[in-house]
Formats: sequence, C-alpha cells, structure tokens
Amino acid sequence: MLGLGVPELIIILIIIVFLFGANRLPSLATGIGKSIKNFKEATREDETDTKK
Repeated sequence: MLGLGVPELIIILIIIVFLFGANRLPSLATGIGKSIKNFKEATREDETDTKK
C-alpha cells in the first residue's frame, strides 16, 4: 500500500482531524461514500449500454 505503515496512517489521520475537525468527519465520509456509489452505478450503466 504505497509503503505506508500504521504510524504513517495514524499521522495522516491526525492531520485530517486537525484540518477538518472531528465534527465534520462523518459528513465528509458520507459524501465520499455517496460519490463512490454514484460512480459505481454510472460504470454499471455504461457497461450495460455497451453490451446492447
């Protein structure tokens, strides 16, 4: 995973908490999750369009 170990990931997480604040993290995660879901749906629709 790009040579990142547990200590590096913890440091990145701490920096993200400082930048965005603990209160905004759930809303950011929800937005990212919805974006991934929409992207997957769009790629599935594209696959079905190309098969027809």
